[in-house]
Amino acid sequence: MGKFEVKKVKTGIKFNLKAGNGEVIATSEIYTTEAACLKGIDSVRRCCVGPVEDQTVEGFQVLKHPKFEVYTDKAGEYRFRLKARNGEIIAVGEGYKAKASCLNGIESIKKNAPESPIVKVEE
Repeated sequence: MGKFEVKKVKTGIKFNLKAGNGEVIATSEIYTTEAACLKGIDSVRRCCVGPVEDQTVEGFQVLKHPKFEVYTDKAGEYRFRLKARNGEIIAVGEGYKAKASCLNGIESIKKNAPESPIVKVEE
């Protein structure tokens, strides 16, 4: 089972969602308070059931929020972002060389996020 790791950083508080193997599969923005960070985790849990909008395909269909958006970055790597019902980005993934790996990351979030415990990590 995965886990949400909440930790303080220089500019605030953030979370990482880690898969059962310890790999980071999603990262949050920097929040100003722990309460806001925990609300962000709740939002990921609620919204991770959303569909995948593949923006790497020409003429892709724009889907309603919440959703995962798959896109290519400036380096040509595949990335995803999870958007909440209000369109805000609530979690992002790392860059992947292959689209299949990016889609596997999304599936891992869908599997891990709903039940993963929250663990506070001290730096």
